[in-house]
Amino acid sequence: MSVANAKHTVLNPVIPYTGPIPGGLHPGEIIIIQGTVPPDADRFQIDLSSGCSTKPRSDVALHFSPRFKGSPRVVCNSLLQESWGQEETLHQLPYKCGAPFETIVLVRRDVFKVAVNGTHLLSYKHRIPLNRVDTFSISGKVRVHAVGYIPTSAIYSESGDLSIPYKGSLLKGLSPGQHITIKGQVSVYPHSFTVNLCNSRTENIALHLNPRMKSGVFIRNSYLSETWGQEERELPFFPFSSGEYFEILILCQPHQFKLAVNGSHLFEFRHRVQDLSSIDQLEIMGDLDLTDVKLW
Repeated sequence: MSVANAKHTVLNPVIPYTGPIPGGLHPGEIIIIQGTVPPDADRFQIDLSSGCSTKPRSDVALHFSPRFKGSPRVVCNSLLQESWGQEETLHQLPYKCGAPFETIVLVRRDVFKVAVNGTHLLSYKHRIPLNRVDTFSISGKVRVHAVGYIPTSAIYSESGDLSIPYKGSLLKGLSPGQHITIKGQVSVYPHSFTVNLCNSRTENIALHLNPRMKSGVFIRNSYLSETWGQEERELPFFPFSSGEYFEILILCQPHQFKLAVNGSHLFEFRHRVQDLSSIDQLEIMGDLDLTDVKLW
């Protein structure tokens, strides 16, 4: 997994490293740690904690410790009021001395899920409320190349919410394989709404989506160099109705966008902008209410 969509990245930190988790932790967020285990490693540890106090020591929500000497294992635990709880030990060690690794901590409502090098390793139930976790630490025999914090949505609302008109920033632009999900409800007396994938520094719109409820037309187009292109209107069926909830899925492929609504494929739209990374803004406006917007 890439740290490209991280809301915050720490590169080549000096070990031991302790730093804040920007905005704290929330269900759906991901922490990525990319590094290398030195040939002489005996152990290292990752701690997700409530603050960085050493006297008294801050509570630790997740202590994750790969250990190489003796019986290779991974030990997990929590520290509450300076007392360690019951250890959870996994007698399986996916790390190798002298080899690079990527550790992913996925935050769920009730557990942390940890994967190493793309394979799920363990789940650890929360013993400390998630909203208290605000600090990341890593120490021991390890070299760290990057620590990235991936938000639940890698699209940032400029207003901080889902109010209409909505304008969100795509952190690193678009790339093939990425999806955008838009969930919402059509207004009771709608005329139309608009979704634009565009460039924030110009007026160029790579993908313009405009469903018109009264006429049952779904227009697709682009606006480049101050000129609208050729409209595309062909449609197997019109998927939106007054007052009804919907889910739009936009898949970015190397040569086209594919769009589905409520799980049914509707159409493709070939790219008219070749530099997909320049598409760094999502705009939504018109007769609808938003409930969720995500890039994944």
